[in-house]
Amino acid sequence: MSRVEPASATIRAATTADIATIVALAEATWEPTYRFIISKEQIDYMYRVIYTPASLQRQMTEQGHQFLLLLDADQQPGGFASYSAKELAGAYHLNKIYILPSHQGQGFGQRLLRAVETAVRTAGGHILELNVNRHNPALAFYEHEGFARHREEDIAIGPYWMNDYVMRKELL
Repeated sequence: MSRVEPASATIRAATTADIATIVALAEATWEPTYRFIISKEQIDYMYRVIYTPASLQRQMTEQGHQFLLLLDADQQPGGFASYSAKELAGAYHLNKIYILPSHQGQGFGQRLLRAVETAVRTAGGHILELNVNRHNPALAFYEHEGFARHREEDIAIGPYWMNDYVMRKELL
């Protein structure tokens, strides 16, 4: 994977006022991301569990998820990420990172990931973990960005299973 010079973007903290924008970004990214990995029924089920406005509100206000919103050069939303502290001191989890299909391959994912890493370091974190489906092509992106496979994890989500790698990166 060659290094892409990140495109011009602004990244800012998202608030509950941005939930509608996050929902719109999720609607545009989820199906293209997962359609070749999991069934349509599983995509629809998980989307309903994770991306309702009420669920996003809980993630932001009760579960300690910090969201970042990426705005492209025209100040249009192009992606988002969320992360949260884990129980292990200094460890954080990248819960979500999605870039619009039209914005992929332009360095926006790298920009957003770097912003998460910076925020985690600023908060005193030194480990960043994430889950990625074992068949997700994004696995190569995470490995290129310095994440290593730490373990496998199978997670029940309703009647479905996510078969993931837990990847870890030491933040220096």
